[in-house]
Amino acid sequence: MPDACKSVVYVISDAAGDTGEAVVKAAAAQFHPLDTEIRRIPFVDSTEVIDVQLAHVREQPGIVVFTLVIPELRDHLIARCMERSIPFVDILGPVVTGMEQQLGRESKHVPGVIHRLDEDYFKKVEAVEFAVKYDDGRDPNGILLADLVLVGVSRTSKTPLTMYLAHKKYKVANAPLVPEVALPEQLFSISKKRIIGLTIDPDKLNSIRRERLRHLGLADDAQYARTERIKLELEYSRRVFEKLGCTVIDVSNKAVEETASMILESLEDSR
Repeated sequence: MPDACKSVVYVISDAAGDTGEAVVKAAAAQFHPLDTEIRRIPFVDSTEVIDVQLAHVREQPGIVVFTLVIPELRDHLIARCMERSIPFVDILGPVVTGMEQQLGRESKHVPGVIHRLDEDYFKKVEAVEFAVKYDDGRDPNGILLADLVLVGVSRTSKTPLTMYLAHKKYKVANAPLVPEVALPEQLFSISKKRIIGLTIDPDKLNSIRRERLRHLGLADDAQYARTERIKLELEYSRRVFEKLGCTVIDVSNKAVEETASMILESLEDSR
């Protein structure tokens, strides 16, 4: 019998399998706490591959979740799962079928269409490379080239937001605010509309920094996480934001997606 506290999910796809894995992660979050092991099986292109993979499922039972758009592969997988009493979930099939009926025509049945190497794809890659190159103020000249610049003290989600926005095809640079370090002069050479200041509740930041220190195996009472130091940094950042005249967003208790949405709304309003 499988461990009741652990779920094994096999994600089978004739493309990269990103969609299936994303759906499984979203579903698994509804059962927290639950140890979910996702085994992605991408680029399945034959019934033989399916048979080999289902043999592994029989060795370690789990749920098969699949996003197969090629009818022959989808039908073969369903038939084999039913023969072997393997639970399965077809993520795309019902949606595609429903749209075919509503539109009165067949789908393309082409795997990986969403990931085609088109102009948008290359813009995203370029934005991600930009984010890595100019992360954490390592080269302040990136500030002049960026669509957006995020500034804030340490642990205000600058890097996660930078990467998230990069996947939205925005070139984003970020710069840390440290009282003892001079501000990059480039910040005063660009429009304030391109700068977003990030702030946070001091108690929340204290908790985040203490957890970060523990994760690194360090004492959580270091100067970095002390309340006095945090308040000093946040007061310094407030003065910097006023000097820059930029939009300020409080990231306390906000998910990266929520903060990113607010940033993009601010950018749109400024236009």
